[in-house]
Amino acid sequence: MLKLTLPEEDNFYQACIQHPNVIRVVALSGGYSREESNQRLSRNNGMIASFSRALTEGLSAQQSDAYFSRTLDQTIESIYQASAS
Repeated sequence: MLKLTLPEEDNFYQACIQHPNVIRVVALSGGYSREESNQRLSRNNGMIASFSRALTEGLSAQQSDAYFSRTLDQTIESIYQASAS
């Protein structure tokens, strides 16, 4: 498994992704916003997200449990959809 920053060039890691000895190539959000990270990830076929900072974007302890949970659910779904390329 390789954990790499999202590339500037779409599908830059395709050779690694397709290599028979590589199980998975995961993408770090690289400091981009969640929206930008998701857009970049969706253009890189076969990569999946390993977003920690982008996952927590927009969340805070001051939010109600319901709002926090709803925001987290929406965030996870958006990252999942970006990983499904």
